[in-house]
Amino acid sequence: MTGTNGTRPSIYPTLLYADAKAAIRQLTEALGFTELSVYEGEDGTVLHAELVQGNGVVMLGSRGRGGVFDAAMKNAGTTGVYVVVDDVDGHHAHAVEHGVDVLMPPTDQEYGSRDYMARDLEGNVWSFGTYAPEIPA
Repeated sequence: MTGTNGTRPSIYPTLLYADAKAAIRQLTEALGFTELSVYEGEDGTVLHAELVQGNGVVMLGSRGRGGVFDAAMKNAGTTGVYVVVDDVDGHHAHAVEHGVDVLMPPTDQEYGSRDYMARDLEGNVWSFGTYAPEIPA
C-alpha cells in the first residue's frame, strides 16, 4: 500500500480487539476507514486486518488468538491513535450518526488544529483532526 504521495507509511498502529469484526464494522462504517485486507482463521477469527484512512494504515486482529504479539498485549493498556482528516466537523457528524462515543466534540486547538476525540467499542481512543506534522525530506 502506498500513500497518496507515492510513499509507504512508516508507522502502522496495531491494535487487538476481543471482537475484531465489530471493530472493523465501526471503523469502516462510522469512522471512515476502508478495508484493505482481512484474513480470517478457519473459525472466523480475524488473524490480521489492514484498514486505510488517507495515506495511513491501521493493522488489527483478534485478541486471544495466541502468538508473541497477543501475549505481549495481554495486559497492555488501551491505545490512542491520531488520524488526519480534511473535514473534522463532517467526520464528527458521521461518527455521531453511527452512535460513536465522542469524548470531545470538534474543538479548535491553540496550536491551530481542529480535532475531536472518540472511543471505539473496546476503549481505544481515536483523535481525528487537521494537525499533520510535516516530515522533512
